[in-house]
Amino acid sequence: MKEIIECVPNFSEGKNEETIKLIADAISSTDECKLLNCEPDKNYNRVVVTFVGTKKGVLNGAINASLIASQKIDMTTHKGEHPRLGAIDVVPFIPIKNVAVDDCVEISKEYGKIISQKLNIPIYLYESAAAKPARVNLSNIRKGEYEGLKEKLKDPEWLPDFGKPEFNPKLGGTVTGSRFFLIAYNVNLRTEDVKIADEIAQTIRESGKILRDENGNAVKKDGKTVRIPGKLQAVKAMGVSLENFKMTQVSINLVNYLTTNVHQAFEAVKEEAKKYNVEIWGSEIVGLVPLDALIESGKYYSPNEVSETKLVNSAVQNLGLNNLANFNPSEKVIEYLIRE
Repeated sequence: MKEIIECVPNFSEGKNEETIKLIADAISSTDECKLLNCEPDKNYNRVVVTFVGTKKGVLNGAINASLIASQKIDMTTHKGEHPRLGAIDVVPFIPIKNVAVDDCVEISKEYGKIISQKLNIPIYLYESAAAKPARVNLSNIRKGEYEGLKEKLKDPEWLPDFGKPEFNPKLGGTVTGSRFFLIAYNVNLRTEDVKIADEIAQTIRESGKILRDENGNAVKKDGKTVRIPGKLQAVKAMGVSLENFKMTQVSINLVNYLTTNVHQAFEAVKEEAKKYNVEIWGSEIVGLVPLDALIESGKYYSPNEVSETKLVNSAVQNLGLNNLANFNPSEKVIEYLIRE
């Protein structure tokens, strides 16, 4: 595979095994595509699918998977802990090898054009493909989520980039674009109080938290809400509940792991958790992770080690990546999966 593009679509279904399998099969059966990982989460009620391919392969794979998802997922009955805009929630294209960001932007636009027409849903472009500054950040587009999309589409500022500004109750809306390799990373807390998890998330994330007065009202200056900056750059985070485990998580997106890596986020959460007398119980990586990210974390915990395997194992052990589910580097490290 001379050119390698990664696609990591997130679908709003984490419980129905048949639907998840059909989505994965749609990608596996597409020419010039290779399915790398399919990771459902019942608490979030979403599945993160990772595959790679050529320009033609990833476009067709994303379309085929989206068409299957549109048949099987009904947002009118969907409930889950993770923010979502629709059944086919977000479809990012990431340059990996012998391909530029601009190529991935063009693929995302082609995807948006085709899917908006086939499924009659509004499509928004984000990150490198965004046409407006307000649409660069995924959380801005998701604000109000599926439940608020009908009203959002009435706002001229939120007309979709592709498709009509009409609400599709079954499918909602979709976000697509091109971005840097994102690590979806969650730190587990031994508390059922999601307010604690969310407070920690607000403290560490780059956007920080809203400054409030003694009455709990947001402080404004020159008409703008004042925010307290967070501790970590290139980090998005929120608190979520894990009812099945009677725990909570600080759910984190490391949007640039070269700026803030996995161990830095883990240690920051640990430091904040101590203030609430809350114990950390490991962490998890959702989807795939670049090898150099794990090696850097391994060096932090084992500074004198030079063996790649031992550094990776050190990261896995010290981050507690096996606590919720088995973490197998051969199945989770992208370089190990795409070696030809």
